[in-house]
Amino acid sequence: MADTLFLVLLSVNAILLISSGVYSTKLKLENECSYTVWPRAVPGNGSQPLTAATTLTLEPGESAFIFIPSSWYGQLWARTRCSYDFTGRFTCLTGDCDTGSAECDSAQTVPPVTVAEFNISGNAGLDFYGVSATRGYNLAMLVVPQSDGEANCMATACVNGPNGGCPHETSGSCTTTCFAFGDPKNCCSGAYVRRGVCNPSEYSSYFGSRCPWAPSYVYDENDGKKKNRAFACSMADYLITFCPHPSLATGRKVAAGAKTRSSSAGKTKTVILIALVVVTMVIAILLIASKVLDWIQLYV
Repeated sequence: MADTLFLVLLSVNAILLISSGVYSTKLKLENECSYTVWPRAVPGNGSQPLTAATTLTLEPGESAFIFIPSSWYGQLWARTRCSYDFTGRFTCLTGDCDTGSAECDSAQTVPPVTVAEFNISGNAGLDFYGVSATRGYNLAMLVVPQSDGEANCMATACVNGPNGGCPHETSGSCTTTCFAFGDPKNCCSGAYVRRGVCNPSEYSSYFGSRCPWAPSYVYDENDGKKKNRAFACSMADYLITFCPHPSLATGRKVAAGAKTRSSSAGKTKTVILIALVVVTMVIAILLIASKVLDWIQLYV
């Protein structure tokens, strides 16, 4: 009997742990571009790699899901104009990982590229997210939390592309001044690494006006003169759209009708975890009682 109870205890623990959800956040990726994109998500700060995000390909109009662990930090972008050359090396016109492979491994992207940044459950259970043009711009990107609005859940994006006005435009993308020239002054490095010494370039000024919700150089995000680019949300999934229509509003609260995951998800997880503890304690007590009965039968 004791062995049976022990097996039951292990089974119940496994079932409840799986039900509680190792993966807490869902990213839905939509491709509204007129061309194929190759999305890529790279973890940072020791976060868990996302195996499913290493080989995604989205044709125009297609969508896919990525499931994020309960605590995760990383970046997501889309590669464009990718192909294999005659040697079998995989390369992309923008967003390339410079590995020669479609899988991308854990490499960072080569600018210019539009990047979405996520810090899931980063502080006090909140998610922090945003769209950044600090590494350049290769396509429009929109991030919309799918939430019941428990926190200040806002849509954010960089959807107003170069349109022929970028100072260093190449093939429809927009290259940062740092990537174009590589000097310390424009890269906020060396003698220009400190705040107040590193100033906005013509690139960052250009995108500061076209994408006011997306930081465009290293100190732009925390510039008190700019709009707040740090967005936070609680218990949300996220819709990420590549090449959304430019008319879509950004920096606004998400409409209640957009939610796909409510606070009941967190309550459900809490209930499941409590049930795990209670069931574990009950079965442990039964297991001890069984051992006591066996001892009594042996010596009485």
